[in-house]
This record gives sequence, C-alpha cells and structure tokens, in this order.
Amino acid sequence: MDFLTNHVEALIFCSHQPIGIGEIRSTLTEMFDAEVPEEDVAGAVKKLQEKYASDEYSFEIVHVGGGYLFYTKPAYQASIGILLKQQSKRRLSNSALETLSIIAYKQPVTKSEVEKIRGVNCDYSIQKLLEKELIEIRGKSDTVGRPLIYGTSKKFMEYFGINDLKDLPVPKDFAQEENKIGEENDS
Repeated sequence: MDFLTNHVEALIFCSHQPIGIGEIRSTLTEMFDAEVPEEDVAGAVKKLQEKYASDEYSFEIVHVGGGYLFYTKPAYQASIGILLKQQSKRRLSNSALETLSIIAYKQPVTKSEVEKIRGVNCDYSIQKLLEKELIEIRGKSDTVGRPLIYGTSKKFMEYFGINDLKDLPVPKDFAQEENKIGEENDS
C-alpha cells in the first residue's frame, strides 16, 4: 500500500456517511497543499476494494449513496446480530436515565432524595447505574440512618462526552404566559 492509499483508507474508515471521490480528493488536496488528481484517488479506492475483497477480511469497501463506506460482509451477519442484541440489553431504561439525571444535577444526593423527586422506589435503577459504573458512592450522609450519598463517576463524564458537570445542559426557563381566552380589553 502506498501513502495516498493509506490516507484514502483512513478517510473512508472514519466517515459516518458515504464519502465520495470528490470529497476525498478535496480533503487530501488541502492536507498535502498540492493538487491530488481524481484518477489517483479513484485508483486508490479500487486498490482498497480489491484488498478487502479477500476472504481474510470480515469487511469490505462498498460504493453506496454516491460514496464509499466500510461494510461488514454478509457472512458475519449472525455474530453481529447477537452483539447488537446483547448491547441493546445494556442500554439504560427510561427509569435509569431519570434517576441518573437527578443524581447528575442534584449530587451529592441520597437514594431517598432521588425517590422523593421521582416519586417511586429507585433501588433497581441505582443498582444498575452502579453496575454500569455511571454513578459511585461518595460517602455517607450525616442525617439519621447515615444513608449513602451518590454522585456521577468519571465514566459518566466519558459516556456523555463532558469534562465537567458545568457542561451539563441547563434547563431553560419554561415559564409560559397563562392561557388566555379571547382578547385583552384595553378599557
């Protein structure tokens, strides 16, 4: 593989949507600060398609939607289906997301404080959030019974792509004018 082909491969690999020859060419032209001929890019794509057509690879480069993308070969559909099914089981339920958002905005917070806000028992949600390491125990409260105090973890920050709790979205003011019937009378 040559230098240009490696760059073309990287661009196709990182693209989330089909990337066309023209877009690849313009990106490489800007990067190299020199004109990259379209036929050289097309040749690199063809070389990559031939490379990945081999049975030694589980994926291939497919021309779709006016551009190119890496696709997994059909022979691996069953194992990918199982993985996706397993991953969907690991997604957070709505109740876990509600519990997590309360902990994120109100931390440090006890389970009883979360339950008071949600209005339901949160044992299961808190246990799942602890298992997924999205929250952590921060200590014990000084109140009666010394309940555990929860807060978000470093993994929470990574999962949601934030660096600090200040990066959390701020709820906007939802105050609305009261419903009015008819027109105001200026008398």
